[in-house]
Amino acid sequence: MIARLALEDGAIFTGVSFGAAGTRTGEVVFNTAMAGYQEVFTDPSYCGQIVVMTYPQMGNYGVNEEDFESGRPYLSGFVVKELPPRPSNYRATASLPNLCAAHGVLGLAGMDTRALTRRIRIYGALRGVISTEIADELELVRLATQSPPMEGSNLVTQVSPSEPREWSEPLGAWTPLPTHPGVRAAATGGGERGAAAVGEPPRAAPAAAAVERQPHVVAVDCGAKHNILRNLVTQGCRVTVVPADAPPGAIRELRPDGLVLGNGPGDPAAVTGTIATVRELLGRLPIFGICLGHQLLGLALGAKTYKLRFGHHGVNTPVLNQPAGRVEITSQNHGFAVDIPSLERVGGLVTHVNLNDRSLEGFIHPDKQVMAVQYHPEASPGPHDAAYLFRQFAAVVRTGGPINRDLLAT
Repeated sequence: MIARLALEDGAIFTGVSFGAAGTRTGEVVFNTAMAGYQEVFTDPSYCGQIVVMTYPQMGNYGVNEEDFESGRPYLSGFVVKELPPRPSNYRATASLPNLCAAHGVLGLAGMDTRALTRRIRIYGALRGVISTEIADELELVRLATQSPPMEGSNLVTQVSPSEPREWSEPLGAWTPLPTHPGVRAAATGGGERGAAAVGEPPRAAPAAAAVERQPHVVAVDCGAKHNILRNLVTQGCRVTVVPADAPPGAIRELRPDGLVLGNGPGDPAAVTGTIATVRELLGRLPIFGICLGHQLLGLALGAKTYKLRFGHHGVNTPVLNQPAGRVEITSQNHGFAVDIPSLERVGGLVTHVNLNDRSLEGFIHPDKQVMAVQYHPEASPGPHDAAYLFRQFAAVVRTGGPINRDLLAT
């Protein structure tokens, strides 16, 4: 079946549909990852977006429910250059088209993703519409121009759970191999772990709670990926997940030792309720922000956010960890960033900087017990350069230690 992707600037791309049929609108962004398409596909941060994969072949190793980063996909569309007719992997339980069809996601294959990516890089992220049922190109462009812009959109309400829950699943067999000093310590809860033999799956990390007090961490779910929660459990934390609209009083009643704000979709400035909750909790307990959580913490402190031209979506972005004097290769997925001058005016200290465009990638606020990074230290399938951040935060909430630059210089 023929499908079309129309952009708000009038550009039309045609290909072959896979997955569900229908018409969907969304902001069109590109992702540069060569692998991990299923983790991209099930990341709630892509709610309201049509994702274009720049690597030409996607779907070659199939899909399985074990690798889901959320309960279901939330993205509006998925665009690839080449879709293999039959996946091949011993862990695969279904194909990418099967997954799209089961969850109502429109897929588009066989089109010039390089030309589309170049257009987005030149003009920035554009609103678009993907359709299997509308052939009138003018009508498609009209729908794209009338779709809601990402700026001002609170999409957290579409992905956040309605009730609190406990989370107990660790990384287990998928604990990263100890190839990097920070990863080695993070993967073991602070100690060394014997390296697995070549070809042998990584061994499960020992439970830190077996020898140390188990801290209680509350994770505010604005669309948090499961791997954030798994990493916290692997570091010996007891994890309670609460909705994004949980009031500060309800969070305090849980008596947490620390708070984690995970990733999520949309414009951070529009998530006003969660920002107000975070502002009331600042300074009362250690807080770790990741991706959208990084932006919400900045806003709660009084800083400003702004929209990036085409965002950072990929798994190979170099970030300078200034306290450690080390470059970390990171996984990223965000379209907004925290403004550095406004953050410094409210006492935030810059700790991480993007080496591609010099945008803010991490900060601390020692007086408010805050640490935050814009990228994804929990990245699956990787890279794992920043996995140490979970160990460092777990140490803070376990011991009551300070959050300062030395904490990140591991």
